[in-house]
Amino acid sequence: MTTPIETLEFQSEARQLLQLMIHSIYSNKDTFLRELVSNASDALDKLRLESYRDKELGADTSDLHIALETDAAGRTLTVRDNGIGMTRDEVVALIGTIAKSGTADFLSKLKEAKDSAASQDLIGQFGVGFYASFMVADKVTLVTRKAGTTEGVRWESSGEGTYTIEPVEDAPQGTAVTLHLKPEDAEDHLYDYTSPAKIREIVKKYSDFITWPIRMAGEAAEGEEPKVETVNSMKALWARSSSEVTEAEYHEFYKHVSHDWQDPLETIRLQAEGTFEYQALLFLPSQAPMDLFLRERKRGVQLYVKRVFIMDDCESLVPEYLRFVKGVVDAQDLSLNVSREILQQDRQIQLIRRRLVKKVLSTVKTMMTADAEKYATFWREFGRAVKEGLLDDFENREAILEISSFASTHDAEKPTSLRDYVERMKDGQEHIYFMTGESRSAIENSPHMEAFRAKGYEVLVLTDPIDEMWVDAVPGFDGKQFQSIAKGQVDLESDEDKKATEVAREQQNKDFEGLLSWMGTALGEDVKEVRLSSRLTTSPACIVGDTHDLSPTLEKMYRAMGQELPPIKRILELNPEHGLVTGLREAHTARPEDEGLAETAELLYGMALLAEGGELGDPARFIKLLASRLEKTL
Repeated sequence: MTTPIETLEFQSEARQLLQLMIHSIYSNKDTFLRELVSNASDALDKLRLESYRDKELGADTSDLHIALETDAAGRTLTVRDNGIGMTRDEVVALIGTIAKSGTADFLSKLKEAKDSAASQDLIGQFGVGFYASFMVADKVTLVTRKAGTTEGVRWESSGEGTYTIEPVEDAPQGTAVTLHLKPEDAEDHLYDYTSPAKIREIVKKYSDFITWPIRMAGEAAEGEEPKVETVNSMKALWARSSSEVTEAEYHEFYKHVSHDWQDPLETIRLQAEGTFEYQALLFLPSQAPMDLFLRERKRGVQLYVKRVFIMDDCESLVPEYLRFVKGVVDAQDLSLNVSREILQQDRQIQLIRRRLVKKVLSTVKTMMTADAEKYATFWREFGRAVKEGLLDDFENREAILEISSFASTHDAEKPTSLRDYVERMKDGQEHIYFMTGESRSAIENSPHMEAFRAKGYEVLVLTDPIDEMWVDAVPGFDGKQFQSIAKGQVDLESDEDKKATEVAREQQNKDFEGLLSWMGTALGEDVKEVRLSSRLTTSPACIVGDTHDLSPTLEKMYRAMGQELPPIKRILELNPEHGLVTGLREAHTARPEDEGLAETAELLYGMALLAEGGELGDPARFIKLLASRLEKTL
């Protein structure tokens, strides 16, 4: 007994996306065909691969191809493949649902986008090729049968809110998508997609490199059967000489492998001959995908062996921090039955990976000098991900530092490379100074910056969460050590200055010895030491960490991840030139038993904590003490 027709609702996000598609957010609607042909090509790749792995599959692989069928009278266009096909559950999962994180955020951004270019950028980030059908069709019918099964499925929808799904007994292997086309409307860029000439034009422009034959009935004289023709060249771009390939062809190939709608930022070609051979065609996208920092994101490039597709998203070929790189690697000497597990151990794959990484990094380095604007785009979009490599790619750490850019106090708008920072260093400066924090304004207004600003030392302004981690793992650059201005002792005086102020400093330490000892005891639960500061010019106090302590932000990150950490006490530094500090010293000398002075010390510590963006242990007590002191001044 066959199952009756079921009417199901789209997942709410899918429904919203369909409405956006239907209401024409694109001026270039021709790209719907590229998406459908690309999906068909993927289905053929997957069937060929599955037939290698499962000899009992029982699928016909003798003539794998894509067929395009037009019907001018019925106003339909059908894109048909004899590839892997889908089961009923796969149809519901792949078409009725957008099972991706960030869908709601994506849709809200899409609605906010005022122009079609911005909308197209967002769609490209999300990758929703099949839904593009509804730009040109009032209704879409999909008939599919999974290779190796006997029963097919028919899916149909007008893109409103529901779709129907029913079993089909005589469906051929593969998938056929039939578009019931909207009326032609040149003003709305809706062309006659039943015209063979128009379809050929689109295929030639967007899908000529597809390695499977794309077939279509040609023109025929009256009374004759039209002859079926292959309308694409089927030449793998990576196997052709670069002189034979146009930039436009590279761009269309990138859109095919990445499902992006924008042109790539950079194209990278690589060919290796010798003990083992491979070809690579890689791309740097011009915009970060929305899932770049999501845990369930896919990464990696497509792997082919002797032009045979092996797998999408081959993680073994690119490290995590280059997960945004797209493209193809075609190896000559691997087995067609290679699995993800085998690839992780394969020596050839490891050597290819090393070469790809070095090529990508060297390409970006060239970009820094040859095209600063393009490099600025790359770093803005992918810099946060690239810096992750500083934590685990020891072999390429120096190369990653070379291509990295950081905000700094040298220029409020333009980031700096480490090479440029080192060239600007003062005579005798031994460290690359930096400070981490949640925002540029918080860092620039920090008391820790005062002496550096006063003496004209450049400080790197690091605000990405990953910065908190790599600065502790990376010792230095070009022989210069990294030094946090919020940790350890800061010594900005030259040898001559030290000699001139040595006597005065010794006297200062002697004068404040009693106050420092008393405050160290009074604040013993909160701080490990109270000492005089050489980094303050206008603030009364600041809090610093010991050289090897975790920063407060990193400590907070670890605790948020559920890691138990012992309490980390920090150091309170006092400005011996500030009136509040000298006044407290004089009051303590005159009235050492005055309980109110302990409250003043507590307030001083709380102010220093707030100045660096920290959190008070007992905010209510701090407010009560502050209000009491203010009241007495009136």
